[in-house]
Amino acid sequence: MNSPTPLEAAGRLPSAAHAASSRLALFALAVAAFAIGTTEFVIMGLLPEVASDLHVSISSAGLLVSGYALGVAAGAPILAALTARMERRHALLLLLGLFILGNALCAIAPGYGLLMVARVVAAFCHGSFFGIGAVVASHLVPREQAASAIALMFTGLTLANVLGVPFGTFLGQWAGWRATFGAVTVLGVLAAIAVWRLVPALPDLPAPNLRRELVVLRQPQVLLALAMTVLGFGGVFTVFTYIAPILQQQAHVSVGATGWVLVLFGAGTTIGNMLGGRLADWRLMPSLAGVLVVLSLVMLAFAWTMHSTVAAIVTVFVWGVFAFATVPPLQMRVVQQAADGPHLASTLNIAAFNLGNAIGAFIGGVVIDAGLGLPFVSMAGAAVALLGLIATLSSAALERRRVSASTAACAVGA
Repeated sequence: MNSPTPLEAAGRLPSAAHAASSRLALFALAVAAFAIGTTEFVIMGLLPEVASDLHVSISSAGLLVSGYALGVAAGAPILAALTARMERRHALLLLLGLFILGNALCAIAPGYGLLMVARVVAAFCHGSFFGIGAVVASHLVPREQAASAIALMFTGLTLANVLGVPFGTFLGQWAGWRATFGAVTVLGVLAAIAVWRLVPALPDLPAPNLRRELVVLRQPQVLLALAMTVLGFGGVFTVFTYIAPILQQQAHVSVGATGWVLVLFGAGTTIGNMLGGRLADWRLMPSLAGVLVVLSLVMLAFAWTMHSTVAAIVTVFVWGVFAFATVPPLQMRVVQQAADGPHLASTLNIAAFNLGNAIGAFIGGVVIDAGLGLPFVSMAGAAVALLGLIATLSSAALERRRVSASTAACAVGA
């Protein structure tokens, strides 16, 4: 028998009415997630157009990815603190306001400097929106359906890779890259209206205890889990940041076909997200270690397969599967290790993903500027993912030592 939601328990809504309103609220959150995911990733498909229009190098244009990612990393803890005492729907609307402002500035930015600032402004909402949104989503449904509700919200982020990024790329190539950010701005406005009209006020949702949440961050395993995210996912963006020039210059994929290859990558990420969730439910740490090994090998192989159109396209799909198969176990590991204060840790893990994105984009740019060539970018991505594997193995070893010590202590006590 399903347990009632807080609103049902309070007698505010009958069960059937609440189920319908919850589905609409989750849809609104998913639309917002779709918009945020699109603006984060679409820049990769438009790097050549942005670089040409603003008269900067590909590596400089790639720093727009780093700027966004660092904005997420910096904004997540700041806005988590500033919005901690706000009613959750009001906090979500404030964050979407920042998103709309940042993307509107991107659409009208006359030069590289303002575009970078606008990307950072848009990014500030990212970490806190997903952190708060996940809590709101879980509060809208019975407890045993909480994980499914969160997954439904994050479906918007997955669909951004399947639909938002490739079609944003098509639009930018056809009408100019500014048109893409204009379209995302409109999508952000629609998402804000949906959240305002469909997400209910939740006055009974308790505000997080920031002092208790900060104490959790002192735990070595929580810090290791965040490091696993930075490095494990950082390798992906070392390569993905420069996917458009790799496909066009190395694999000889036409400009028009680049978006379709990104559709295939997005399909791979959708499969990988589901695969990663199942593997994490089965055996979290061994599965994560295995996925990171395969991810590293795929990126290493891409250094050679990128020279063949067909082989490159197949590799991009497989790479998408294993790139996003890391996401559920990395998120689960942080929440698992920060059980006494999961709100801030979960938000910071979103920031950790984006810090990895920033570091990866920077490393890829350094490789390009050094004249080593695009195949070496893929090798560098494999190396970064292997560092994530080392952090994962270190965390697993530390956990085994703790369990052994606890078992020995119990044996002595007995």
